[in-house]
Amino acid sequence: MSRRVRPLWMATAAVGLWLVPSLLAQNQSPLAGVSLIQSKGAASLSVPMQIIVMLTLLTVLPAVIMSVTPFLRITVVLHFLRQALGTQGTPSNQVLIGLAMFLTVVLVEPLAMEMYHKGWEPFDSGQETWQQAFQDGTKPLKTYLVRYVREKDVKLFLEVAHAEAPKQPADLSLTVLVPAYVLSELKTGFQIGVILYLPFLVIDLVVASVTLSIGMVQLPPVMLSAPFKILLFVLVDGWNLVVGSLVRSFYQI
Repeated sequence: MSRRVRPLWMATAAVGLWLVPSLLAQNQSPLAGVSLIQSKGAASLSVPMQIIVMLTLLTVLPAVIMSVTPFLRITVVLHFLRQALGTQGTPSNQVLIGLAMFLTVVLVEPLAMEMYHKGWEPFDSGQETWQQAFQDGTKPLKTYLVRYVREKDVKLFLEVAHAEAPKQPADLSLTVLVPAYVLSELKTGFQIGVILYLPFLVIDLVVASVTLSIGMVQLPPVMLSAPFKILLFVLVDGWNLVVGSLVRSFYQI
């Protein structure tokens, strides 16, 4: 594995392992109350407990990574696009998920590398405790989330958590930022999906009007409009336009 790719995947794993404890441990450790054993004067978890914690983190890691990365918006938009085209299972879910995953890797690489250098490397070298490494490693993530969350969503989860609004956005906790980011990305994805739907909806209406006017009542308009929608999408190089617009939408904010 190349020197560039290896730290990226290590950084991605480190990001996921930090996020899950953060949702439960803003004021104290999520492992508070767990019996500890002393090894060389330092407190550490027993081996069975370490295995349980690691398996738990690995179970929720995919869902956490998909929720706090551009993967969420990309999958929503691609789903709407397939529905608008009326191609049903084409492209397949595996193809759309694969495309979304690789686009996410391209977009998240700078963030993952920054978190890796600021959080994981000092912790791995023994320069910082896991608490300090967590604080330093999640600062770039908070900066990223703040760029895309809406103020209305942040206020909602501040009210739900019964927390006071901080003086600076960087002081927001991940328990507020993460769900606010999910809501904001869902709204953005749905807005883009509606825009993608409109031109194909016009084609459906035109075809339906023509079939009704000539008395072809028993023939479903969808069967006639599907080839026209696919032809339009291919002629305008739709995949390039959609993917390019999606990627640029994360840099224009």
